[in-house]
Amino acid sequence: MVHRTMSRSSAALYNLRGFVILIVVAFHSFLAYLGSQPPAPAPFDSPPFHWKAIPIIDSERWFGFDLFCASQYVYVMQFMFFLSGLFVWPSLLRKGGSTFIRDRALRLGVPFLLGVFLLMPLAHYPVYRVDAVDPSWSAFWAHWIALPFWPTGPMWFLWCLLAFNIVAVGLFWLAPRSAEHLARLSAGAGSNPGRYFIALFAVSALAYIPLATVFKPWDWVQFGPFAFQPSFLVLYFVYFFAGLGVGARGIEQGLLASDAMLARRWGLWVAGAAGGFLVWIVPTALIVERPGDSLPGLGLIADLGFVLACVSACFALAAVFLRFAAKPSPILQSLSENAYGIYLVHYVFVVWLQYLLLGTAVLAIAKGLIVFAGTLIMSWALVAAMCRIPIGARLIRAERRS
Repeated sequence: MVHRTMSRSSAALYNLRGFVILIVVAFHSFLAYLGSQPPAPAPFDSPPFHWKAIPIIDSERWFGFDLFCASQYVYVMQFMFFLSGLFVWPSLLRKGGSTFIRDRALRLGVPFLLGVFLLMPLAHYPVYRVDAVDPSWSAFWAHWIALPFWPTGPMWFLWCLLAFNIVAVGLFWLAPRSAEHLARLSAGAGSNPGRYFIALFAVSALAYIPLATVFKPWDWVQFGPFAFQPSFLVLYFVYFFAGLGVGARGIEQGLLASDAMLARRWGLWVAGAAGGFLVWIVPTALIVERPGDSLPGLGLIADLGFVLACVSACFALAAVFLRFAAKPSPILQSLSENAYGIYLVHYVFVVWLQYLLLGTAVLAIAKGLIVFAGTLIMSWALVAAMCRIPIGARLIRAERRS
């Protein structure tokens, strides 16, 4: 439960965590109804396995979902890594490196293994059934283990986050003053967020653009159950350690202070996010429409627009919540408490609901909202029930319950 004396910054970030899980659930719920997808799904066991990113493709489409998903795609995972890094250094100082990494391994590593090897086959069973000759579980399992990779779905975030935490522990042991240097870089962000914005934009551009020229946004690299997008991996690293630096200084001061300039200029960041999205989406659409025949430099403009939209959207979302949602909200409080658990289990409900709605005479917008609402309610209820068990509370909420 949120304590009544929680600071405005803490309350805003707590509410924001609950809101972000709504975005994640909505994003996955709407993917089946994108107007930009091919008319029919590809076979389950034939390359290039597009179902890894979009498991179910429905015949009902609405381009509004394309705009929503594209606008979230440019920033939401980076923002999640930023939020994840905020409390790493204070936790390291409080627990010490050994206890911290043990707790992280339990909280991230165990759910990752359970999610990959238990939940992901269950989540992808409907994908196989779409065009299966033999829809039985035994036939699915034979096809599943014959795949040249082990699909991880959204579980990739957990192992990646654990790896970044291990790097943070290494810095804590080998260079204990490194967080002070990161905090010093963000020290003036409270009074001058524009300077921090420019610095983060420059570092993000250096982290993203060179890799984006080599790898496509939909390219994945996988070693066993460990998957990642090579074009974004360094960018995720940047945002995690940006969060670590801001958090090392303390969220009540600096960039995320409730009375700092970031919150006061929320409208500027929202406008920047909208402008950056246009700078990215317009040249990207031209490149997709005319591959190999686009204007020189259009790809670079799109990549710069992506980075601009990403940094601006992260600033905008934080600023809006610091400005307008800095008081405890019962609904967002419950969502925040259960956000991690919802992230773990929601994909199963998303794919099954999308599958069950295939062929029904319902408009795409209605299907998307049904999947979103159904997934949220069932995931939320399941996680709340799981947390009544001590091990569930320990893994999902980091709570020890008798």
